[in-house]
Amino acid sequence: MIKNGWGLDLEFPLLDRRPKPRNIGLTMVLDKGLGLGETRDLLEIAGEYIDFLKLSFGTSALYSPYVLHKKIELVRSYGIDIYPGGTFLEVAILQGKLDQFLERARELGFSCIEVSDGTIEMDYEMRKRAIQKAVDLGFKVLTEIGKKDKNEVFQVDEMVKLLNKDLENGAYRVIVEGRESGTVGIYDSKGDADQNILEKLLYGAPSSEVIIWEAPLKKQQVHLIKTLGNNVNLGNIPTSDILAVEALRNGLRGDTFKEALYRYQNPVFYT
Repeated sequence: MIKNGWGLDLEFPLLDRRPKPRNIGLTMVLDKGLGLGETRDLLEIAGEYIDFLKLSFGTSALYSPYVLHKKIELVRSYGIDIYPGGTFLEVAILQGKLDQFLERARELGFSCIEVSDGTIEMDYEMRKRAIQKAVDLGFKVLTEIGKKDKNEVFQVDEMVKLLNKDLENGAYRVIVEGRESGTVGIYDSKGDADQNILEKLLYGAPSSEVIIWEAPLKKQQVHLIKTLGNNVNLGNIPTSDILAVEALRNGLRGDTFKEALYRYQNPVFYT
């Protein structure tokens, strides 16, 4: 019997959705400033469907110490990894304070760190050091490839090399930049995915499981689920869309339900 809120013995149309704890089918959520009450409500209704929660950009530095501590504690109590946005780490690196940043992140209780160079230029040795230092401190490390500026060309061959080097250096997963707008990286200005870039990244990676695709827009989520299956790793999901994305993953929304209709070619209707 499928676990569902109705307690009804119905199969979800798209089968084999991986339950938590899981290493595939990960959902990373972008939190742009929920309060403690809102966070509690979010976790109560959707905690089962969240694997990573990112405190976006540098917003975690704007919380009061009390709220930040309580929020980290609350999120982790649901078995969810929480981390500060990579932009704040970039600020620390630019000011020569990587070690202090990582030590303080550990003291605060963050379980994960994002290493990115979406805005600054970071040489390979610094990137490698940041990854390995974070791993040594016990963090689960996510790295990010691609720039936030839509005018910067996504150099797919270079990104494939960087993806593999990051994994060799200890990264748990590699995020493909899409921003909260969904208009950079593998996406054009309209938010449509470039299938050629997507396939090159897939062919160059050890497996599809190591990539988290930032996909804040519904059409991007639908495309990736249809292309890579309902256990594709998705990131930058707005807090308001978590259940909607999980519905897509399970075929409980028309866009993906129709992918499973072949199983019902000769349905039997009971009255």
